[in-house]
Amino acid sequence: MTTPPGASGSPLSGNGEPRPGRWTDLDRPPLNAAALRRALVRDGSLWTALDVLDRTGSTNTDLVARAASGAVPEGAVLVAEEQDAGRGRLDRQWSAPPRSGLFVSVLLTPGEHGVPVERWGWLPLLTGVAVATALSSAAGVDTALKWPNDLLVTVDGEERKAGGILAEASGSGGVVIGIGLNVSLRADELPVPSAGSLTLAGAKLLDREPVLRAVLRSLERWYRQWCAAAGDPGVSRLQETYAAGCATLGREVRAVLPGDREMVGKAVALDADGRLVIALPSGGREAVGAGDIVHLRPA
Repeated sequence: MTTPPGASGSPLSGNGEPRPGRWTDLDRPPLNAAALRRALVRDGSLWTALDVLDRTGSTNTDLVARAASGAVPEGAVLVAEEQDAGRGRLDRQWSAPPRSGLFVSVLLTPGEHGVPVERWGWLPLLTGVAVATALSSAAGVDTALKWPNDLLVTVDGEERKAGGILAEASGSGGVVIGIGLNVSLRADELPVPSAGSLTLAGAKLLDREPVLRAVLRSLERWYRQWCAAAGDPGVSRLQETYAAGCATLGREVRAVLPGDREMVGKAVALDADGRLVIALPSGGREAVGAGDIVHLRPA
């Protein structure tokens, strides 16, 4: 773990003010890397290594680089207390105050378990199911899934984005899955008004360590189940579980597609490849595999 700002040297800054340190905000204590390793990195576990960084640009970028060099095995976990160059889909920025959220990336190699490459596109959806089920059981928060990779919570009767998932090829035959989750962000700290957090959604648990343990254990269960079915979304029950928790299905949506193309219609299903099937006003249907989805009205 790197040394946090203000953790060594003089306790005062040049103007006499206290330096920011790992215990400056007592409502947001640092993660205990050793305790997390004891709980998660064990014989027979999917998780083989776990590191906590005080600050980095992006855990995904860091873990992709480590995986490309062959330095880490499947199941490596990289967590950051703070990210200053975190990214979501479409290169959107993801940032939050130090220790206010969970910023974690994991390395998975489904090919080693017999999952064909054409089914790897289910990994972000699988991760969404795993995170949503973990938050429901551990934090008492109902979390909905917005296709393909957003985690939604309800704040003051409105859907708010509290987290996101980003999958990137590692360059070594694997996939790095990044999870960003707002945990203790207060209303005045939200990056945009449409954002949310576990605390604003009334979560009964805001301690990041048990939340992280629950998320990774849930991800391990779903990943093993999916791999045992050779990535089949039906046999593993991933497709039906995602559909049951997806706030996009049944909604009128606008899909902003690559090439500056748009379509408006009703999201009616997920196909076997995890694509969103949209029923068009003309009566036809189109499956969308990439793009930005906007919910046009509540379900």
